[in-house]
Amino acid sequence: MKRNSLQPWHLLPAGQSIRLAKFYTLLAAASSFALLTACDSGADEAISPSAELGQTTSSQQARGMTGINVLLKGPVTDAALNELKKYGTVVKVIPEINALSMRVAGDQLSTIQGLSFVDIANPDAERKGAPADAVSVADFSNGISTWNLDAVNVTDMGEGFMMQQDATGVYVGVLDTGLLDSWRQYFPEQRIATQYAKAFGGGGGEVGNVSEQPNKWEHDQNSHGTHVTSTIIGFNLRGTAISGVAPKATIIPVKVLNQNGSGWSSVVAQGIVHIANLKAGPLKDSPVVINMSLGGPVLDAVEKAAVDYAIEKGVIIVASAGNSGMAGMGYPGAYAPVISVASAGLVAAGTIPAWWYALDIAEPTNPSDFYLASYSSRAKPGQDLDVTAPGSSIVGPYQLNSGQLSYYYLSGTSMASPHVAGIVALMVEKNPALNASQVENVLETVAIPMPGLTASEVGHGFITADAALGVVQ
Repeated sequence: MKRNSLQPWHLLPAGQSIRLAKFYTLLAAASSFALLTACDSGADEAISPSAELGQTTSSQQARGMTGINVLLKGPVTDAALNELKKYGTVVKVIPEINALSMRVAGDQLSTIQGLSFVDIANPDAERKGAPADAVSVADFSNGISTWNLDAVNVTDMGEGFMMQQDATGVYVGVLDTGLLDSWRQYFPEQRIATQYAKAFGGGGGEVGNVSEQPNKWEHDQNSHGTHVTSTIIGFNLRGTAISGVAPKATIIPVKVLNQNGSGWSSVVAQGIVHIANLKAGPLKDSPVVINMSLGGPVLDAVEKAAVDYAIEKGVIIVASAGNSGMAGMGYPGAYAPVISVASAGLVAAGTIPAWWYALDIAEPTNPSDFYLASYSSRAKPGQDLDVTAPGSSIVGPYQLNSGQLSYYYLSGTSMASPHVAGIVALMVEKNPALNASQVENVLETVAIPMPGLTASEVGHGFITADAALGVVQ
């Protein structure tokens, strides 16, 4: 069972032990803070250095039927569809990016790849979004700032939210598992754009069709998307408001992962296109960001096309690097136009749970105060890692029992990514004209190098909101 490296509470700086002591009695009465392992490993599938676009996974090879994604060289015409139907079933067309999904016998893939009007065809790629670890959190009632928000300098202990920008008018599409049924008890209703929320399901060879699932976005049983959302806009902890990186951002929940926290690139692509179309339509005058705390071992052609389409429409995409350690990054995070995020933890963290809101991070930011999480994916050749943010022991809403409000520490690059998505939301509120390339350049320029760590491990370094906003004009 995996454990974080945490120091005993009595080794914390003087003064904090006084604040912590009054919670020590509560701790004795509370249930033990046992570390839980996620239902699946929480790690992205291992990616070898030679993994290429369209590589078939062993689980797909084992199936009689295979879900494939096909990118055409031009528009999806009736003639192209009629030809493709000779080799399998066309189950979904995405005309915006000249793409479609099919269900075919495994031996038909090479034939489809050889058709003159086909650009790329590859097996539907698995995507996962589970955390590395989950740890129960007791009900402490006087937290407003948290260590991770202090670390990226959007809050300060005792001062609350400190930024001039709060992401007012910015929309953040959270492509994830959706939200729990109880989301209104964690988030203000006005922070969730229910009119744009969607759920997409299906994908893969054994299911095939990617379909819309009305209202399922707010009936999640996994909690991952709810926890990710809480980092961006904050959350209600039993009556106490806990801040977020971008507390006035408007979240667009898009369910692209199933109730087990896994899914397929064909479904993710559909979610990306949905947000891109919103940006091109009703949100054309609003900044739009996507957070994807998910990934898998290979780059899918249609998912890549969806990313390109969204960026061309003006969307800025942030994604987790993956939880595979030395085995390499996950996709779409490793794809260069996506802003990818590695995961850091706090060296001075203590074993008493109160440290998450009682520990003041020293200013100016000292990168030596943070460590690179062992699970955080390192970049292999050809993969692009951009920055690092807090991702270990992040507190937020997370339910193991349906309908029972609870809060957990989660660890994973899934938790690091929404910190950067929130920072990006602050940046584009300040300057809505910023495009994806400009935002990425700012983040890379101001990131603080982490001593003894290479670019393949932490990208350009640890990112803070004040540094990024200080450069934005």
